[in-house]
Amino acid sequence: MPTTEPVPAAEPVAAPARRLPRAVGVALATAGLLAVTATSAAVTVAVGKPESRPAVVAGPTGTAAAGVSPTASPSPSASATASAVPTEVPAVPPAPKPTSTVKGSVNGGKHEGDLRYFLLPIPDGGESYGPVDGATLTDDEVSEMFGNQDGIMRILGSYGYKDAASRMYRTADGKAEVTVTLLHFGSTREAGDFAKGYTMKQDSIDIDGDPNAHGYVHKPKQQAYTGSMTGISSQGDVQYTIDVEVKGTPDKALLSELMKRQREWLSSGG
Repeated sequence: MPTTEPVPAAEPVAAPARRLPRAVGVALATAGLLAVTATSAAVTVAVGKPESRPAVVAGPTGTAAAGVSPTASPSPSASATASAVPTEVPAVPPAPKPTSTVKGSVNGGKHEGDLRYFLLPIPDGGESYGPVDGATLTDDEVSEMFGNQDGIMRILGSYGYKDAASRMYRTADGKAEVTVTLLHFGSTREAGDFAKGYTMKQDSIDIDGDPNAHGYVHKPKQQAYTGSMTGISSQGDVQYTIDVEVKGTPDKALLSELMKRQREWLSSGG
């Protein structure tokens, strides 16, 4: 019989440590403001709830119920004079919610301290992707957000760019993934100008509850695919963008509520 040589297994491909917001293209508008246009293709991967960890079921004697049985048996005299007494297992208290250590303050629209402090807090039951406090973005990561276009950091610098932070989480019901990105600029005027010139090649939508905001929506061709929304605005010297991905056609009410809460958080500093 002919023999065949074994086929070597393919090497696994490492997954990225953190997903950044969708890449966008950058250009200078004729009015001198920054115009940003989306270049990414429509997302067609349905958002799913990650698999839960299998539970370990305790057996009658506290051992895991995996076909393991105790080897010792009670003595005849003990079984004749005493009956088994059930023991109560103390309830395990829930793990305490992590306490953030980042600090910040705002005065007259000027934000000081760690920019991560001003990221919209994750709602109860939400699950963070990556650090709970969010992440400070490097210049390379910021450039990647804007498609690694030539001169992007120089363009941002013309608006007095200082630093950036981002956080991604999934809502408690598992139906939406939210990415919040903050860009810190030199002044309220510069942050506002950047936000006004930030546009995308998608259908525009109104954002309720945030007077400076404008938004965009991508509706999937099929309800089994992922739709997305993006809101863009500024408060003080910070420009903020919120991306929401959901299965099916997005409801802009969710984005409007998130934008309103982010604006209030930047205004008050918590």
